Parts: sequence; C-alpha cells; structure tokens
Amino acid sequence: MPKKSSIHFSLIVLLNLLMTASGTSAQTKQAKLVSLDAFRKGFEVPQDSLKPYVYWYWVSDNISKTGITKDLEAMAKVGIGEAFIGNIGLSTVPYGKVKVLSKEWWELTKFAITEGQRLGVDIGIFNSPGWSQSGGPWVKPTEAMRYLVSTEVSITGGKNVKMKLPAVQEGFQDMAVIAYPVSSLPEQTVADFKPSLKFSTTINNGNYLIDKNLNTAIAFTPEAKKNGLTIDFNLEKSFTARSITIHPDTVQLSAQVEVQVLVNGSYKPIRKFLMDRSNNMITVGPNVYGEICIALPVTTATSFRLVFSELNNPQGQQKVGGIKEIVLSSYPKLERYIEKQMGKMLQVPTLSWNEYLWENQMENGSANMKVSASSVINITKFLDNNGVLNWNAPKGKWIVRRVGLVPTGTKNAPASPEATGFEVDKMNRVSLEKHFNAYLGKFLKELPADKRKSFKHVVLDSYEVGPENWTEGLAEGFRKKYGYDPIVWLPVLSGTIVNSAQESDRFLWDLRRLIADRIAYDYAGGLRDISKKNGLKVWSENYGHWGFPSEFLLYGGQGGEIAGEFWVEGTLGNVECRAASSAAHIYGNNRVFAESYTAGGLPYQRYPGYLKKRGDWSFTEGINHVLLHVYIHQPYEDKDPGMNAWFGTEFNRKNTWFEQSKTWIDYQRRSMFMLQQGKPVNDICYFIGEDAPKLAGGRDPEIPTGYSYDYINADVILNKMTVKDGKLTLPDGMSYRMMVMPPLTTITPELLQKIKELVIAGGIILGPKPTKSPSLRNYPNADQKVRALADELWDDANRKDQTTNALGKGFVLNDISLTRALVQFQIPQDIVIPNGKPLLFTHRKTAQEEIYFITNQSDERQEATITFRVKDKHPELWDATTGTTRKLPQFFSTSTGTALSLKFEPAESYFIVFVADDSKTTTTENFPQANSVQEITSPWRVKFQDNKRGPTAEVEFTTLQDWSHHSDEKIKYFSGTATYTNTFIGKAPISGERIFLDLGDVKNMATVKINGKTVGGLWTAPWRIDITKFVSNGNNSVEIEVVNLWVNRMIGDSKLSEKDRPTWLANNYFNPTDPLTPSGLLGPVHIKLIKY
Repeated sequence: MPKKSSIHFSLIVLLNLLMTASGTSAQTKQAKLVSLDAFRKGFEVPQDSLKPYVYWYWVSDNISKTGITKDLEAMAKVGIGEAFIGNIGLSTVPYGKVKVLSKEWWELTKFAITEGQRLGVDIGIFNSPGWSQSGGPWVKPTEAMRYLVSTEVSITGGKNVKMKLPAVQEGFQDMAVIAYPVSSLPEQTVADFKPSLKFSTTINNGNYLIDKNLNTAIAFTPEAKKNGLTIDFNLEKSFTARSITIHPDTVQLSAQVEVQVLVNGSYKPIRKFLMDRSNNMITVGPNVYGEICIALPVTTATSFRLVFSELNNPQGQQKVGGIKEIVLSSYPKLERYIEKQMGKMLQVPTLSWNEYLWENQMENGSANMKVSASSVINITKFLDNNGVLNWNAPKGKWIVRRVGLVPTGTKNAPASPEATGFEVDKMNRVSLEKHFNAYLGKFLKELPADKRKSFKHVVLDSYEVGPENWTEGLAEGFRKKYGYDPIVWLPVLSGTIVNSAQESDRFLWDLRRLIADRIAYDYAGGLRDISKKNGLKVWSENYGHWGFPSEFLLYGGQGGEIAGEFWVEGTLGNVECRAASSAAHIYGNNRVFAESYTAGGLPYQRYPGYLKKRGDWSFTEGINHVLLHVYIHQPYEDKDPGMNAWFGTEFNRKNTWFEQSKTWIDYQRRSMFMLQQGKPVNDICYFIGEDAPKLAGGRDPEIPTGYSYDYINADVILNKMTVKDGKLTLPDGMSYRMMVMPPLTTITPELLQKIKELVIAGGIILGPKPTKSPSLRNYPNADQKVRALADELWDDANRKDQTTNALGKGFVLNDISLTRALVQFQIPQDIVIPNGKPLLFTHRKTAQEEIYFITNQSDERQEATITFRVKDKHPELWDATTGTTRKLPQFFSTSTGTALSLKFEPAESYFIVFVADDSKTTTTENFPQANSVQEITSPWRVKFQDNKRGPTAEVEFTTLQDWSHHSDEKIKYFSGTATYTNTFIGKAPISGERIFLDLGDVKNMATVKINGKTVGGLWTAPWRIDITKFVSNGNNSVEIEVVNLWVNRMIGDSKLSEKDRPTWLANNYFNPTDPLTPSGLLGPVHIKLIKY
C-alpha cells in the first residue's frame, strides 16, 4: 500500500489497541506508543470499536421480521454498535401474535442475530424474558430462589418419639431438624395476664390483639389514620416486659410506634420504632407481612401503652390496615430478626450506605430465657422422607424444630405469561447452568458459530428479584468460612436468642455476608464463567433497587462488564453510576457502562439537546460507555409513531429526530473515546465496610470540592491493594492518596491486619477506631485481636498531635476533617472551580496527557478562571460536539498548577487536555469574540417533509417563526423535517479567521448544507457551525433541515376521534389541551467570523 496509507493504518491499529485495552498494565504501555497526532485523530474520527449500545425491547409479543431488519439498519446508520434484546411483557400494551418461546419467536431471535452480523450491529440478549433477571418456566421449585421456614412441636423425652412433623406448606423441602431443651422458666406474655384494653378511638374486636390467634385481626379506622391510635394494656398485677412483637395484618401499612409505661401516674416512653410493611412486593422479601420484633429495656409495670402515629398506606389503597396480635413478652427476643435474615428488606427503591445496619441490642434476661448453642442437637438423620421423626429423645421436655426451604416466589419479570417462571437459585452454579442452557444455550446450539459472530453479551439488568437465604451445601460452606456449625444457631431465625443477643446477631451477620458473597461469586461470577465458556461476556448492572442481597462492589467485580444507570429526570442514577464506576475501577475494568437516559412519562418530549446535561453529568460520575434506553422494536410499518411504553427515551427509527441523532451519537462516541484513555484521577477511596447487604457507598466525611473518589471493599483491600510511592495502589495502576474508613466500630481482624500493613508501607488512613469484629468467627478471640491492632494503629503514645498517629511510613488519622487531612498531607485540589459555579469535572491521566472533562450543568452562559493540578504542560480545548481541537494560548502558573479562563455556552461541555508543548503563552484570547458580518433576513423558502401531512407546496417565511404559532394548522401541528433554503454573500476569510453559520435557536435539531454540500448537524448550544471550507466568494446557498418532535402532531390528532387518527401509539397519553412545543428554525441566522 502507499506509504501515507500505511502510516494512517498503523495509527488506527495503535488506537484500536489503546481503546480495546480493559484497564490492564498493557493499556498503560500502549499509551506510551501513541503519538499526540494519533490521539487527536482518534478523537476527531470515532472508530468502529467505540459505539453506543442500546436496549432493544421487544414488547408484549409484538415482533416482525421486517421490523427487525429495519430496526437494525437504522441502528447501523446512526452509529449504534450493539443492541441488547429484552423480551418485555407489559399489561399496558396489547399482546401480539409471536409468543415468546414459540417456534416462530426462536426463529426471529436467531434471525436478529444473523441480521446483526450482516449489518455490523452486535447483539446481546437478556438472561431471561423480562428485564429482571434469570428465570423462566423451566426452573423447578427445587432450583429456584428459596428461604428457610420452620415449624415447631414440644415433646417429652426419655422415650422413643415417633411422629409426623408438620410442614409449613406444600413443596416444603427439608433441610434440618433440631431439638433443644424447653426452658425451666416458661415464657409469659401480656395476654397471659388477661389485660383490659383501652383504645383512644373505637376499634372493633379489640381483644383480637391478645387472643393468641393469628387468623384474627383488628382494623385501623380512618379516624385512627387521621389522629393516631393509643392502646392501653391495663393489668391487675405487675408484668415484666423485655420485648414486643407486632404481627401486622395482610394490608400494606407503615406507622410510628411508641411503647410507653405508666410511672407515678404518667406515661413515660421506653422505645420508639418504625413498623413498616408498606410494600407487599415479594421482591422486597418473601415474608411479606412478617412480624416486627423490638427489644425493650427490662420494664415492670401494671400499665403499658402503645401509641401509633403517622399511619400511611400506598396511594389508592382503601383499607388502612390492621394488626393480628401484639405480644409483650417476658423473654428477650432478637430485634428485627425478620429483617436480619432478609425475610423483609428495604421497601423503597432508594440506595443508601446505612441500610441493614442495626444498633447493638441491649443484653437482658437470664440464661434460662435463651437457648444455649451447646444444647442444640441436630437430629436431621432421624427424619424419614415422609416427614416422620423416629428419635430416642433424651429425658426432659424438648422443642423440635423442622427447618426447610420453600421458594421465595419471585419470577422473571416483566415477561409475557408464557415465558414466566421461578427465578433460578442465585447461589447454585449447577442450577444456573441448567437455566442458561434452557434459554441462551439454545441459540448457541442451534446457530452455527459462523452465523452468530454478532452474539456478544449476556445481559443482567439491575437486580430486582429479592433475597434468598439458603441453598444446598450452604451449611458446609458456612462451616468452612467461619469455623462453626450454623445448624445449631437456626433458632435465631424465629427470634429466639441463642447464647446472647450479640452472638445471635453475629451469626446472622455471618449468614448475610456469606449470602452476599455466594450471590456475587456463584451468580454473577458463575454466569460470567458459563458465558465465557460459550464465547460470551456478561454485561451487568451491579446494584439492585428491590431486595438486593449482595454487596454492590463485589457483585460488580465478579460479573464482567459493569454498568450503572441514570434517569433523565429525578435522582435515580445519583448513586448507581458511581457504584458502577467504582466497581470497575477497583476490579480493573476500563469501560464503565450506563443504561443512559432512562425516563418515565413525557412521551416523545425528550431530544438530544434536552438530554445533554444529564448525560454529561454521568461522565463526571465515571461513565465512559453509553447504552441508550430504549429502542422499542417497531414491528408495524403502518403504525406511526408506533410501539412505545410508559418508560424510556424513544431512540427508534420512527422518532422524528432519530436519523439526525447521528451527530449527537458522534458526540457520545468522541466523549467515550476520551474517557477511556489512561486512568481516572481519584484521590480518595471510601471503604464501604464489611456489612451485607450493601447497596451503595457512603461518604462520611463528605468529599471536599475539587477532588474525586471511588468506593472500595474489603475484597480488594485484602487481595489487591499495595502501597507504591506513598499511594494505595491496585494491580492495574489505579491509585489513591488516602483511604477513608466508614463511621463504624466493627472490622474483622484479618482486614485490620492488612490495613496495618498498608499503613506501615506508607498508606494514609482516616477514620474512627474500631473496637470489635462483627462476626462470630473466632469469637471472642477475634475481638481481642481487633482491639490490639486498633490500639497499635490509633495509639496515642506515638501521635504527633491529637489527630495523627505515625506508624512505619504511613499515618492513621481520626477526629479530623477530610479537608484538614488533605491540607496536612499537601494534597491540593485536583481542580479549583469558583464557588457557586455550576461546573462539574472528571480527570483522567495517560502516560503523556492530563485530560479534564468539564460540563456546564446550567442553562446559562458561564465564565470562570479554573486552576488545574497540572504543571509544565499546555492546555488545549477538545470539543466533542464538533471533533475539533485548538490550543488555549492564555494561561498562567500557580503554586499548585495551571490556571486559565474558560467560557461555556448553556449546557456546554468540552475537554481540557494538557499536553507537552514548547510554545509560549500569547495575548490572544482563549475565547475570541464571534463577530456578525451578516444577518440573513431575506425570506426563507420552507419545504415540509413529504407524507407527514404538512403543506404540499413550498411555503415562504418572510420572518422566522415558531411553527406551533402558525395560523396554518398543517404547519402548527406538523411533526417531522422541514428544509429552509436561502442565500448569502460570502467572502474568503483572512488568515486565522473561521466563518460560522449561527442559527440563533433551533427546535429541535438541524442539518446544514452550504452550496449543496453537507456541513454537519447542530443539536445544542452554541447553535453555530464552521462553514469556512464550504463558502465561496459571492453568492452562496444555504439549506437547513430542521426536525421537531412528535408532540404537536399527536396533540393535533388527539382532537380527532380515535378511528380517524392517522397516528397510532401503543400508549397514547396526549390530550387536546396539552401545550404545543416550540418548533422550527427560530433564528436569528447570522454569518459570523472568529479569529483564533
């Protein structure tokens, strides 16, 4: 090949190697081989290896072969690289004829894979029908997610006991039978004392609360909901209470409850707590209306009062709710034992660090009110297959507890009815592989390898299928991990305290931690291994909004490609994106995906310019590969706009602006390219603690402005982290200047030992002094080891002051703000942005360049002098909207870096790249003024798109105007593309000048042609485009193709009867009274000159 082509090819090869490296040391080495010119070229012209992905939903069995081809052709045309097929069943969309799992459906899905290969669009497939998560009709109950339940009977020993033990329900799967002695001190409840009950408002059948019958219940009245309810338990003689258990009725309800006791004639509060059973979804726990158990301080009285306030129900629920039973007990019980065994989990979709953390329970009650672990006998071998116990019981009275597994009931969703079944066990690799083979494996089996090269990913959306707490072999794994037998601790699952409340809590901590680990290793990791064996990768979101039972970082680290998500409006994504990027960074993944631009409502009202701020925000959270949400498959050519749902931004070929979105997608691709270079610069790593489940990271103290951070977990600290040059460093080169510990007093001794080693090697740790282990493993010796290590690390004797302990080469800090700690160790801000400026940033570093991305998160112009922690390099502005780069000639050095003045248009963003450059600063402005040399004021000829019901003839606009205000209803309600044509007088620029066409304002996107040649597209401010290469001296023609939204046409058609509407939507939310949206070229249109 010619020499020039050979050089260009070599650069492309180098770039592709750079871009496909996945956060390994090879990437760093490769970066050294890439010249700045090659780097710049890779930015200007996005490579095929960097394209956004898209969710491709096939909704409610509405599928067609023609639609598949047309969808994939449209994706390829605008630059989408991979489509993830999700078969979604929605009750709001009429079901079609191609039933999921039917022969026709299998053939169409295989066709999509082969068509994707033909057209250059790769394919991923969700791991089951529905978006969450891994299940189907092939999953048997014994292969499903399950949880422990039990029944108990009392027997008298000293003889052979042969009896059939009761099972909880049909399908009960035996796991263990245990026996333990009946206490010599029987439990008493307030019901035994036959109290009289007094209510603050009329309650029918009040004595149901103390009838010891869970088949009866009182009902709260609307008056009780409005004013609250007080219930007095009045007794004739004193009763000592140590716990209270409330059994709610099967109606969704939450309330604040305060327990009070009568002392010297007035009621005094002794405990306040939340009773929350407001969410009856099985995904937030299989024990939907499980009891609420609360420990009380030892209280003896003749009158107890319960005050219910803030009674709340889900919107639209008519019943207020009620209570089956209230049990004030003389025995201490384990507080929140239902929640602690994950029978009931967080009932809202918000993710926060401090969920599943409970206060230490006070110890009270004598030993004979509890069960000694040493007294529990495993008698499982005496139970036959028919549930008959045949046991020579020792003398005495015994409680026999039959413990077994039942399915949690969660199923893959939302899926078509014929494709719905149990969710597979997340802690059993054998069952998981059977599930894989029953679904995705069939494509691999039936399609020859050369016909499915496009099939790349197995897709796991966010985890939304709830917890499980047992599986086959878990007891053996438990014993291996913790060194003790979990079976003897099973009475804890029913609230019985074994040995002590502290030890019982530690057992449940160990159980939750093991479940979190097993789900990460055996589900996320198991699916990764199964997929890899079959030539596929797993793409997974590493968090869950409903009943997530694992740890988000470990789960992400085991799964493969890691993704977050964000919604256009609201706060969803504010946690998820950093959760994903942190997991990727600490586990060595360079690419961080996000399910991007998810939304609810506002159909067809979003467009690229509207999406920009939120998308740019996600980049500052560490996202560097976009997955668009959502392309809904369009099976019907005669229906426009066609298939839609209540959710998502409409990224599909029937949306008005989809074809013009290529310019915006190119912006995403350039941004992805830049944000996948080098390594993130994050000074702080926040340790999330060892507790499980763990939904999100926490920042306490909060990160100061001008710095960035990751979350980190125990697995990475223990197995990957070292210290290099005073930085906490990971194998792929990711490093941190300081680790912040969470506000906890617990840590395992193994982890604390590793932290000690890191400090001695030069690490800096900030956080409180721990006092004990959270685990029952090696109890109580583990606590002693923790205290000894903590005394060494936080030892006052070696302190330089009251906040800093030097140990080896490193330091341990506490009782100090993070800001002060950073100053103390001379770690300046990575970027200094003036207070109040709505600018966000992210920073990456290659072997040669420092790359900052800065976004204006406001709709106003912004100016600011910003200081970057970079020295001896020169700044350049790399604009991803246009693919252009230019030097910024004005900057100056400071004590901490380089400062320069920057300007931003509304919602504008760009990259500041610091490069090695010997040129000197000049007096030329960084942002020279754009001077208008001509306004195009002559009439515009406007041709509206054919077949979109606009004017058939060309229309003249003497002045630019909003279509929605036009007197002609064909224009007023027009949705589609219209082409504006005009002329202007051009003049060749002098040296250094660039000629721009400034459109003023556009609703909503535009493509510009000068003299018949396409210049490019505009979709965001500033609405101007460089036309220098296209302008000739004298008369020049200009064509501007402007596209608006579907909204106005849908509102106009809503005024017609449904049968007369040419438009059709599966979910049509438009009304005649809805406001029209501004549309068209609004101007003013200028020719401007800028001299750089």
